Amino acid sequence: MFSTFYETARNSPFRSPLGQVQCEGAPAVTSSHELDLEPVHARQISAAAATVDSCEFGSNKYFALCGIGGILSCGTTHTFVVPLDLVKCRLQVDQAKYKNLFHGFKVTVAEEGARGLAKGWFPTLLGYSAQGLCKFGLYELFKVKYANLLGEENSYLYRTSLYLAASASAEFFADIALAPFEAAKVKIQTVPGFANTFREAVPKMLKDEGINAFYKGLVPLWMRQIPYTMMKFACFERTVELLYKYVVPKPRVECSKGEQLVVTFAAGYIAGVFCAIVSHPADVVVSKLNQSKGASAVSVAKSLGFSGMWNGLTPRIIMIGTLTALQWFIYDGVKVALGIPRPPPPEMPASLKAKLEKR
Repeated sequence: MFSTFYETARNSPFRSPLGQVQCEGAPAVTSSHELDLEPVHARQISAAAATVDSCEFGSNKYFALCGIGGILSCGTTHTFVVPLDLVKCRLQVDQAKYKNLFHGFKVTVAEEGARGLAKGWFPTLLGYSAQGLCKFGLYELFKVKYANLLGEENSYLYRTSLYLAASASAEFFADIALAPFEAAKVKIQTVPGFANTFREAVPKMLKDEGINAFYKGLVPLWMRQIPYTMMKFACFERTVELLYKYVVPKPRVECSKGEQLVVTFAAGYIAGVFCAIVSHPADVVVSKLNQSKGASAVSVAKSLGFSGMWNGLTPRIIMIGTLTALQWFIYDGVKVALGIPRPPPPEMPASLKAKLEKR
C-alpha cells in the first residue's frame, strides 16, 4: 500500500519546481547552451529548489506558526466530520434508538432533515481551533524544552518518552480551552429540543447549571484526550521514523515535498486507529456526562458498564483515523507553505555512536 502511495507522489508532475515543460511541435532543448541568453547583471537569482526557512527552529515565531498550523489542521478537520461525530455521540447516549451508524444517519435525516446533521458545527469549529492552537504549538514548545533538559544523547535514547511527555503536557492546556465548546456541542447534538445553535445553548446552560455546565466534563475530557494525544504524537513520530527506515526506498532528504506528505498521511492514519481505541471509553463517558444533568463521571461509568463504554467504536475508528491522517497532512502542509523548519527523523548522535563502539 505504501509503495503505491510513494510511486504516485514520485510520478506527480508537481513533484519538482524545476521540471521541464515541452510544447508539442517545439524543438527539444537539451542544454542551456542551446539558448541564446544574455546574462542578467546586478541581480541575484536563487535556485528554485532551495528551501528558505521563515523562522529559526525553536524560536517564538516558530512556536507561533506551529500554533497556526494546529488551528488550521484541527479546526477544519473536526468541522468537516461533524455529521459523523453527531451520529457517533447519539449512538453512545441512546443505543436503543440509534442502533448502528447507518441507522443513526437514517433516523437523524428522517427527523431533522439533512441540515440536522450539521448541528454543533460552530462550537466544534471554535473549540477545536483553540485546542489545535495549544495542542500543536505547545507540543513543539514542550518537545524542545524537555529535549534541552535531557541533553542530546538522552533525547535520542528516550525519544518515545519525550514525545509522550511533551504531548501530555500540551493536551492538558488544550483541553481547558476545548471543554466549554465541547460541552455545548454535545448538548446541542444529544438533547432533543435543547438548542439548535451555540448562541441558544450558552445562556440555557448557564441558567441550568452555572459555569460548572461548561467544565464538569473537563476531567473525563482529560481522560479521553491526553491518552489520545500521547498516542497521536508518539505513534506518529515513531511510525514516520520506521517508514523512512524500512518502507521508503530513499532517505527523506532526497524525497520531494509531495513524497514526504504522502508518508505523513500514511503515518497519521496508522496513529489515528490506535488513538481511537485507546481513548474511546472516556469519549463515551464525556458524551453521556454532558447529556445528563447533575451526573458525575463515576456514576456514568457505572451505569454504562464495560461493554457500554465501547458503544460507537466503529464510527469513531473511521472518524479518528481519517481525522488524524488529515490533521497531520494539513499541519505538515502548512509547515511547507509557511517555510517552517521541518527537522528530519532523529538519528543517533555521533557521541553516542562512539560510546557504543567502545563497548
